[in-house]
Amino acid sequence: MAYSAPLYARAASAPPVPSGLPLVIALTGFTDAGNAVSRLIEYFRDDLDPTPLYVFSNDVLLDYRARRPIISFSEDHLSDYQPARLELSLAHDAIGQHFLLLAGYEPDFAWDAFVEAILELSASLQVASITWVHAIPMPVPHTRPIGTTVSGTRSDLVEAHSVWRPHTRVPATIGHLLEYRFAEAGAKVAGFVLLVPHYLGDTEYPAAALAGMDSIAVATGLVFDGDGVREENREYLEKVQEQVSGSDELSRMLEGLEERYDSYMAGATQATPIIHTGDLPSADELAAELERFLANRPSGDEDKRGGGGGLG
Repeated sequence: MAYSAPLYARAASAPPVPSGLPLVIALTGFTDAGNAVSRLIEYFRDDLDPTPLYVFSNDVLLDYRARRPIISFSEDHLSDYQPARLELSLAHDAIGQHFLLLAGYEPDFAWDAFVEAILELSASLQVASITWVHAIPMPVPHTRPIGTTVSGTRSDLVEAHSVWRPHTRVPATIGHLLEYRFAEAGAKVAGFVLLVPHYLGDTEYPAAALAGMDSIAVATGLVFDGDGVREENREYLEKVQEQVSGSDELSRMLEGLEERYDSYMAGATQATPIIHTGDLPSADELAAELERFLANRPSGDEDKRGGGGGLG
């Protein structure tokens, strides 16, 4: 007999929600260069203390064997169990402005049903705009601003901040599908792809999370106090600089990336990176790097082991 359960449930303590709020989406999934989305979710949950409105069912949406929950063992007994969380919550920024936050894991199953549920909830809550962020590795230097590719229906954001606008086909994430369906419905939606230095993509790079905060702020007018993440980034960059200074090979690589980035930004785009910590070489090299990256990705079920995003 097939198992079935509701896709989500309204939280018992859910407060009234003002209409016309922006919706921010941060979902881990296909790839999460620099741990950008994971760190954003940690910041939102720990620093902003969002109040859950709707809690989505792990038993319906999650492949436990691909992303196992954490359980704690204390000497002779199991002391704590931490299931994955996927929630639509009410949050507020550093100056008290409310917004809606959809945060957690990318669903493994029931994508169409999940997207339909989010569109229905957004309509009932009269969401004003939708903004989502994900991150991919690119051959760019950490000594330049982190660039973004911007997609969606916000042409003002695309013109101002999309430093790379490729024509390509990539494996979709649930964020892509949400953006696509919101755009079909005529919603005000923007997706930001953070272009993270490829040599830092497998690390926890705080500047990537800062770039995500700034992208969301540009799109929504929300204000985030990321001082803790900025301090993490200063310490992180000091360690990176120590490694670069101690290696002629790394120094030459960085100089080459800087030269190509500066050449690209001088002649190929009028867009402006949003923050100052890492960006971009030539269009051909970027396309080649993206193809190489996707060609080396595992196929099938293994694709879902990591963080959140492909190309927007």
